[in-house]
Amino acid sequence: MFCIFLNPKSFVFLNPFWFVFLRKISFFIYRYCVFTVDGQMSKSGALDLATGVGGKIKKEDVQSAVDQYEKYHVSYGGDEETRKANYSDMVNKYYDLATSFYEFGWGESFHFAPRWKGESLRESIKRHEHFLALQLGLKPRMKVLDVGCGIGGPLREIARFSSASITGLNNNEYQISRGTELNHIAGLSESCNFVKADFMKMPFSDDTFDSIYAIEATCHAPDAVGCYKEIYRVLKPGQCFAAYEWCMTDHFDPNNESHQKTKSEIELGNGLPDIRTRRECLDALKLAGFEIVWEKDLAVDSPVSWYLPLDTTRFSITSFRLTAFGRLITRTMVKTLEFMGIAPEGSNRVSSFLEKAAEGLVEGGKKEIFTPMYFFVARKPLSGS
Repeated sequence: MFCIFLNPKSFVFLNPFWFVFLRKISFFIYRYCVFTVDGQMSKSGALDLATGVGGKIKKEDVQSAVDQYEKYHVSYGGDEETRKANYSDMVNKYYDLATSFYEFGWGESFHFAPRWKGESLRESIKRHEHFLALQLGLKPRMKVLDVGCGIGGPLREIARFSSASITGLNNNEYQISRGTELNHIAGLSESCNFVKADFMKMPFSDDTFDSIYAIEATCHAPDAVGCYKEIYRVLKPGQCFAAYEWCMTDHFDPNNESHQKTKSEIELGNGLPDIRTRRECLDALKLAGFEIVWEKDLAVDSPVSWYLPLDTTRFSITSFRLTAFGRLITRTMVKTLEFMGIAPEGSNRVSSFLEKAAEGLVEGGKKEIFTPMYFFVARKPLSGS
């Protein structure tokens, strides 16, 4: 829509340099509004972002949903116990409100990744997904479960990479409908499917899956032991579960106000009941019955900081929407579309708490008190062992 105001034909009186410059700017902003960062058509243009805010929530109810969501969090008077007791409602509201922003700014895979110098964000995300598939030894005809699959970006990439049959478990109806559409576009409807359910109460029989993984998803669980026990139950004996978990690191000091503020910002902006420590995750796996094969915080040795795409002090063409200028355009665009009645009331508030989340994540990364990629592989013992 910005292209209308930057049409080079309106500037014929300018010299050739400015003519070419303005034409390039017009095309760049057009790509920003219509294309993904990979230059592929997707439901991620400006109007799709605006009309997607709220997911399955009625347009007139989005504002009140934002109110209810914010009140779960510390900054708005909420507490951890209330978030845990109402985790399903809180997480569903979060993803109804935030999914279109995620897809607009990040693509189809909503997670971070360790990154090599010279590697693009998208390349690092694909490699991160391939790494997980290799650690689990995924192969054709294996029956695999993706716990908390989002709109299925990792699911589709891992299915293409391994030829395994993958079921995505998700409790958010909007994300499932979007993921089903993307599966169809990718030609993966036969090998990939979705099941709408709570990962604390999975609708599967015992010993169903050959392998299970979760990518930055089980952090939404109100009880890590309960969540891991369900995963343990539906996994076949002798097989493995691998995950990237969001954790507070050993550098986190619960008595440090600055650390607690950063933790609260991450929880608010990411729909989290609480952020567990690395040790709590490890203990929960053991209590659920798993044997730990190996575990490591993959953020520690990453040549490029995992939070770099969110750091407004740097600039990137390939991740332009995540830069300070890109966020400014998005913020202005959302405000305008909300004012025009195209985006529902409350859209700009969603944009604001997501920006606050980004600030918290960057702070958590720089202080080394938070990691989004504590990785582990855990095995369910053979019966009787």
